[in-house]
Amino acid sequence: MRRPAVPGLRVLASALFALPAMGCSDPVRTDSPLPPSVEDHEFDGGSAIGDQELTAVQIENLALLAKVWGFAKYHDPRVVAGSDNWDYALFRAIPPVLAAPDRGAAASALVTWLDEPGSIPACSPCAQLPNGAHLLPDNDWIEDAGDLGDALSDRLVDIYRNRPVVSAQRYVSFAPNVGNPDFTAEARYANLPSPDAGYRTLALFRFWNIIQYWFPYRDVMDEDWEGVLREFIPAMMRTMDGDAYRLTLIRLIARVHDTHANIWSDLHVQPPTGADETPLILRFIDGKPVVAGYSHDQQGPASGLEVGDEIHRVGGVSVESMVDSMRAYYPASNEATRLRDMARRLTRGTGPVSLEGMGAAGAFSTSVSRVPRSTLSLGSSYTHDLPGPTFRMLTDSVAYLKLSSVQAASAADYIRDAQGAQVLVIDIRNYPSEFVVFALGGHLVTTPEPFARFTTADASNPGAFRWTAPVSHTPREPRFAGTVVILVDETTQSQAEYTTMAFRVAPGAIVVGSTTAGADGNVSRIPLPGDVEGMISGIGVFYPDGTPTQRIGIIPDLVVHPTVEGIRAGRDEVLEAGVSHALGRDFRLPTPLAPSFEARPRR
Repeated sequence: MRRPAVPGLRVLASALFALPAMGCSDPVRTDSPLPPSVEDHEFDGGSAIGDQELTAVQIENLALLAKVWGFAKYHDPRVVAGSDNWDYALFRAIPPVLAAPDRGAAASALVTWLDEPGSIPACSPCAQLPNGAHLLPDNDWIEDAGDLGDALSDRLVDIYRNRPVVSAQRYVSFAPNVGNPDFTAEARYANLPSPDAGYRTLALFRFWNIIQYWFPYRDVMDEDWEGVLREFIPAMMRTMDGDAYRLTLIRLIARVHDTHANIWSDLHVQPPTGADETPLILRFIDGKPVVAGYSHDQQGPASGLEVGDEIHRVGGVSVESMVDSMRAYYPASNEATRLRDMARRLTRGTGPVSLEGMGAAGAFSTSVSRVPRSTLSLGSSYTHDLPGPTFRMLTDSVAYLKLSSVQAASAADYIRDAQGAQVLVIDIRNYPSEFVVFALGGHLVTTPEPFARFTTADASNPGAFRWTAPVSHTPREPRFAGTVVILVDETTQSQAEYTTMAFRVAPGAIVVGSTTAGADGNVSRIPLPGDVEGMISGIGVFYPDGTPTQRIGIIPDLVVHPTVEGIRAGRDEVLEAGVSHALGRDFRLPTPLAPSFEARPRR
């Protein structure tokens, strides 16, 4: 039986508010203005919940607890503005829910638990759903008395009707000027490096509800999020050590399909493990890892592998098998980005490793020494732009600017130096060294041009995301009057993607390359038990017409992928194709700018 609808639960209209543009992955943190927890030390040393195998009934009842606990955490005025430790409240709720023989008993236990703090204070003023929101909360389940029972449904509906109007909550505040959620009020429990079953379950429930209520891209995850909750509940309750717990968190976070999302504090557990790796820069080309360069000037060439060599097997294991086994542990918005990240770790381990593959002279099999990662220069694995200066004239007709070393203060100088060129190549196959969206973008347009708009979360309506007004350039002098060619690929992520959006509005601009990372918006850090730190994209970034970028990335106007033959020849095929298109004639980089390639004997 479904209860009568809560008034206003599905209302839509239009409301916009302004937000200064950032669109980058740099986190902006702020302290919560709300009070910390009162003295409550009952579970400081552990949750008192032991490892166990769960029955199907227990899994379903714990899933219900996860939803009720998270709903109350972000809606109940007693929690939103209170000082009680809601984590410890969870530990008090888990035992009776685990002991409940059926759904009805679990619901009754939750009613008792919710009633313990007393009556729900009436709201004044009461929150109303925003008009014209991009996303509205998914709260219909609280009205389903057939599933919850009348008493539990009544409590949840009462909580919802009395949710307060707030600008921040006990466990969520918002970064100034940007609006991405700040979760730093959450406890890290650093004294528990190997959390027990209760704390592991807390980690799952905390992360699951943060995604449910504060993730701006929950509608494009392509996951049954409640199904994911049920899948991971028994995993968190089984016996596991600290590394296994962290690996389980990575698998959970990977289901969000956000390249920003990971436990960046503990990537040492991500397979393959080891502090050493070969001195090779690998990149997936046509589905196979290819040697794209060296991470050590001497040891790289001494490995006997040549630029352009394809790697088919590592340590006797096919790359296809390795990718399949690693996939669950590599959170990413799309496959191109996942393979990018796998390539950076593919040869990690200890001791020498056998590599088999195909080179220009045919098949090879060799042993390569791994060296400490700390001795390697890994910068070239994070950028595919040209080596050398930030700005240069490739020819009299073609100017080149890479953003990996760009300086905002020099934006006007770059444009002055490019005057007279037919083409300005802006290389964003990297992460910009400085934020140059407006400093440089204004020199590329003649009129104010909107290029993006954002969505941000509503503190009074968890799960709702409001549109902001579009963000535009202000024209600046001098202006580049030629054709702008913007280069992108899988290294183009977050601020780099936002920058691409900003520059592609230049008259006649063309974006050239391949799929970008598909993860844009300022990031929000998520503290988790065991002193683990997760992260997600915290604001939604869209084109002015509402077209999304998350997971999709920046779609090039001209799709060009590097080839093995081009890498062996030291060519930059993406740059050459883009400039050729802009000039209307064939263009090749001058030979001195192309990386040299010399065949070397195999070991």
